[in-house]
Amino acid sequence: MTQEKFTAIYQRAAERKGGVTALEELLTPPMPADALISVPDDRWLAAMSQKVFQSGLSWKVVRNKWPGFEEVFWGFDIEKLLMMPDEMWEQKSQDTRIIRNFTRVKSIRANAQMIYDIQLTHGSFSRFIAEWPSEDIIGLWAALKQKGDRLGGNTGPYTLRVMGKETFLLTKDIEDYLRHTDIISGGVNSKRSHAAAQAAFNEWQQQSGRSLNEISQIIAFSVGDNRI
Repeated sequence: MTQEKFTAIYQRAAERKGGVTALEELLTPPMPADALISVPDDRWLAAMSQKVFQSGLSWKVVRNKWPGFEEVFWGFDIEKLLMMPDEMWEQKSQDTRIIRNFTRVKSIRANAQMIYDIQLTHGSFSRFIAEWPSEDIIGLWAALKQKGDRLGGNTGPYTLRVMGKETFLLTKDIEDYLRHTDIISGGVNSKRSHAAAQAAFNEWQQQSGRSLNEISQIIAFSVGDNRI
């Protein structure tokens, strides 16, 4: 099947959402690179950790508990966390102010180490993220999965999106669309599917001049009612 033109996707999404003006009001562009660079690295660790805990759990429950996480882990101060001995991590994993899951708590330390290591080579983790090219966003997904802990699947991409980095997401609506149009087959998180999705989004970006965020959202609006 020939890849659908972006104009057709956009028209269908606009019809579903009550017109062009209504559709445009629903779209959320990414953060400009200069603004993204200025984000403190502790906020990246906090965002990663929240997405790790939200995976398979109620997002609302995790959000309600999050002030406790900020207290227990000292605002996700990276250098301070990396100085903690093993026994202190075990103690914190049992604190009633957080969701007590030692395996997920350990991912905070692992991802703090990843951020620290990247700071040493790039100046800051935010700069590393901001300067990564959108035409290879799947490469950034792979780097987060490889260098970090529990950041595979949609966890890494959702972290990027919530923090303002330009990215598409392979949610159920997007996956269903890509399968229906024969862009991907097999496992949605396979290297082959990621590469095929990236190529399709790059082509739509060239056709439209829009961000990956907006293209992803528009595709989702063209097939369903969820904003992506």
